[in-house]
Amino acid sequence: MAEETTRSRHMRIDASSFSVPQRAPVPEREAGALDICPCCSSGLVYPTDWAPVNPTNWSVELRCPDCEWIGGGVFAQVVVDRFDEALDSGTEQLLTDLSLLTRANMEDQVERFAAALWAGDIQPEDF
Repeated sequence: MAEETTRSRHMRIDASSFSVPQRAPVPEREAGALDICPCCSSGLVYPTDWAPVNPTNWSVELRCPDCEWIGGGVFAQVVVDRFDEALDSGTEQLLTDLSLLTRANMEDQVERFAAALWAGDIQPEDF
């Protein structure tokens, strides 16, 4: 085992074996819907970085988790505001789903705990 660890330390990984996704510009026809992927039409695109360019425009880097598309560009404040609203809506949906899932899991745990109590599978020593 020590030989394998020593050998692993001496092996080098060639950086060229990793592919780096290239940043693609968002096509103009899709610029108004930043949450929609121009490659696969997924509605799950999210920002990876953003910064104001001037008082009316933002530089936004985007990523699609479905097809791994990466893109971005400079967008008007109104477009970024619509994107922000879409992100807020998605966050609300995620929180609602999380709440429902948490409740379902808790109900399942309570039912299993109660069944174990009634079956005598839980003893005072268990605590």
